[in-house]
Amino acid sequence: MLNENEEIYKFIQKDNDKSLLDDLKNEVELTLKLSEKIRYLNLLNDEADHLNAFIEIHAGAGGTESQDWAEILQRMYLRWAEDQDNCKVSLLQEMRGEEAGIKSCTLKIVMDYSYGWLKKESGIHRLVRLSPFDSNKRRHTSFASVWVYPEIDDKIEIEIKESDLRIDTYRASGAGGQHVNKTDSAVRITHLPTNIVVQCQSDRSQHKNRSNAMKMIKSRIYETELQKRKDNENIKNKEKKDIGWGNQIRSYVLHPYKLIKDLRSGYETSNVNEILDGKIDNFLENSLTL
Repeated sequence: MLNENEEIYKFIQKDNDKSLLDDLKNEVELTLKLSEKIRYLNLLNDEADHLNAFIEIHAGAGGTESQDWAEILQRMYLRWAEDQDNCKVSLLQEMRGEEAGIKSCTLKIVMDYSYGWLKKESGIHRLVRLSPFDSNKRRHTSFASVWVYPEIDDKIEIEIKESDLRIDTYRASGAGGQHVNKTDSAVRITHLPTNIVVQCQSDRSQHKNRSNAMKMIKSRIYETELQKRKDNENIKNKEKKDIGWGNQIRSYVLHPYKLIKDLRSGYETSNVNEILDGKIDNFLENSLTL
C-alpha cells in the first residue's frame, strides 16, 4: 500500500497531474487507518486476547434507575458489535426489571480478538443524568457493573469435577415465546469452590442451554486464573466491591454538562450520544495503552 501511494505521488510530480491528488489523499488516509489498526493489534498479545468474549452487565443499587442504565450499556455494546466486521452477537441471558431496564444480562461476542478489545471494559460504569423516572426531574447517579471474560477454545483444557457443580433448571423469562415460559429450559450452574454462577436461557432446548452454560463456567474459571497471574493489575475476582461510589472506571455525565471520561486513561469526550450509540473505539484503543 505504501509503495502504491509512492507511485501515485511520483506520477503526479512527473506529469503535474493534480487530478490524482484526491485519490492520493484517500489512499493515504486508508493507509493511516490500517497502520493504526495494526499498531493496536500488536498490543493484543496476551494469552486470551484472540478469543471470543462474554460480557456480563449487572445493575447496581437503585432499582429502576440503575436497571435502565444497565440496559443502556447493553445497547451500547450491542451497537458496537453490530458496527464490527465479521462479528456475531447473541443474548445468552437477561433478567428484566420490574418497571424498566434489566437487572442483568450476558452477551456473547463472536469475533477475532473481541476479548482483547473489550477486556478493559470490566469495572463499574457511573451515570449522572436528569432522571426520566423522577416526576420532579431531579438529577440521579446510577451504577452498573460490566465484566468481560474470554470464551476458552478447545486448545485450553479446564478440568472441572462434576461434584463441584450445582446445576439448576428453571422457567425462562422474557422473550422466547410461550414454550420458553412453560418448560424448565433455562439453566443455572454454580461452581461451588469459587461460588461462580452462570445462567443461560437463550435457547428452547435445555440441553443447548446447559452446553452454553458449561462453556461459560469454564471461561469464568479460566478468566479468574488469568487474573490471579497479573500482579500488576487489579484482580477483578478478589477485589470486587459494591457497585457504587469510588469503584468506577468510567463516568458518563449527561447533566448539568455532557462528558464521558475514562478514569484510568484520562480519555474524555463530550460526544455522549455517539458513545452511547456504540462508538466506543477511542475508549477501547486508549485502554490498550494502559
